[in-house]
Amino acid sequence: MTHPAGMQRTLSIVKPDGVRKGVVGEVIRRFETSGIRVVGMRMLRLTKTEAEGFYAVHRERPFFGSLTEFMSSGPIVAMVLEGENVIARNRLLMGATDPKKADRGTIRADLADNVEQNIVHGSDAPETAETEIDYFFSKLDIIS
Repeated sequence: MTHPAGMQRTLSIVKPDGVRKGVVGEVIRRFETSGIRVVGMRMLRLTKTEAEGFYAVHRERPFFGSLTEFMSSGPIVAMVLEGENVIARNRLLMGATDPKKADRGTIRADLADNVEQNIVHGSDAPETAETEIDYFFSKLDIIS
């Protein structure tokens, strides 16, 4: 999904552990200080079925049950991020999926407890970003 002046969009989710820990503002601060704009945001609580729909790509993986259980265990904050090369930049900010392997200074290294409850989700490619944004947001919800 390309936007004015080569802008790109991606989906970011602060997962239930991040909301419980009260680090939503810290995650947003890191985006904003990195020059990434939040152009859509909503807080919601996924049902188990909605979490299964969102993570359908992982249905055959051994962690699917525990992941969807966790993702429906409390509120999440879904955001549309916009910026130059924002998918790659967001993934750098998040750090490796396993916080123990994430570079110091990344969101997961600083704030996450373990590989499954790792504070944030971010789209991994333009196609995924478009699908994931559409899962949570209508075009009217995004203010660019």
